[in-house]
Amino acid sequence: MAKAQRKAMRPTWEGHLRLSLVTCPVALYTATERAADVHFNLINPKTKNRIRMQTVDAVTGRAVDRADLVKGYEVSKNKYILLDKDELNAVKLESTRIIDIQEFVDADAIDRIYWDQPYYLAPAGKTGIEAFAVIQAAMKKQGKVALGRLVLHQREHPCALEPRDGGILLTTLRSHDEIRSSAGIFDRHLPKPEAGMLDIAEKIIAQQEAAFDPTRFKDRYEEALRELIARKKKGQPVTAEEPDQKDEKIVDLMAALRDSLKGNGAARAKAERFLAAPKGAAKAKRKPSPRRAA
Repeated sequence: MAKAQRKAMRPTWEGHLRLSLVTCPVALYTATERAADVHFNLINPKTKNRIRMQTVDAVTGRAVDRADLVKGYEVSKNKYILLDKDELNAVKLESTRIIDIQEFVDADAIDRIYWDQPYYLAPAGKTGIEAFAVIQAAMKKQGKVALGRLVLHQREHPCALEPRDGGILLTTLRSHDEIRSSAGIFDRHLPKPEAGMLDIAEKIIAQQEAAFDPTRFKDRYEEALRELIARKKKGQPVTAEEPDQKDEKIVDLMAALRDSLKGNGAARAKAERFLAAPKGAAKAKRKPSPRRAA
C-alpha cells in the first residue's frame, strides 16, 4: 500500500500485533469497498423531499430521541433486560487492542466456508516496523497462515493472517457455531453418473478451463441501474422488457451435454432445463427426447 494512499485512508482499527514476546504497532484497513455502488434515498413522490426516519415507541406511538435509547435482551414475550452503555463496557475484552498470534497452520487447512471479511494489516508508524517485517517475512518463508483473535466493533473474531504485497492480509473467520449444517439440504445419496455423461461433462470442463481473472466479473445489475438513471436524467422513457421464452426448450441431459460439447461451451446465453431420464432408461439406446417446446 502506497504511503500517499494510506494517508488518505482512515484505519478501521489500531493496536498491536503480538507474536510471543515480539510486539509491534499496526493499523487495520478495509480491503474492500462499496463506495461505487448505487445508493438510493426514500423520497416522498408528492413533495420530492427525503423521508426522515423516526424511532417510535411501539406501544405509545410517541417519537423517542435516539440518544435516550438503551439496548435490551428479550427474556420472554415483551419482557426485556435493559443494558446501558457503561454496563456493556464492563464486559469489554482485555485484548481489544492486541492481535495475539496463537498458532500457525497451512492455508488449505482452513475450510473456505469459514473465511469472512478481508482487511489489510500494515505497520502504524516507524516504531516497530522491523518487528513487523520479521513476522511477515517468517510467515512468507514458512508458507504458513497465522491464527489469532481480533476485537472489532465490540465483537471478538477469530482471524487468519497471511503475507501479501509487502504487508499482511488479515481475514476474519466465522466461528463454528455460525456455520449451518448441510444435513437436510444436500442429498447424500445422489445417483451415480453414467460413464458416458461423466466423460462428456469432463471434456466440457476442460474446454472451458481458464485462468481466474477477477476483472471480468462485473455487477451487471449495478451497470443496468446506472444506465437506467442516466436515461431518466435525460428524460428518456423507461419500460420493462418481457423475458423472451421462445427459445427455451426441454431436452434430455445426454443431448444437452453433447450439444454443449459441440458448441465448445461458447454459446451459453440461456440455460436449458433438463428432464431427468426415467428409471431403466440407461439401458435403452438414447435418442434426443421427442418432447420439445416450440
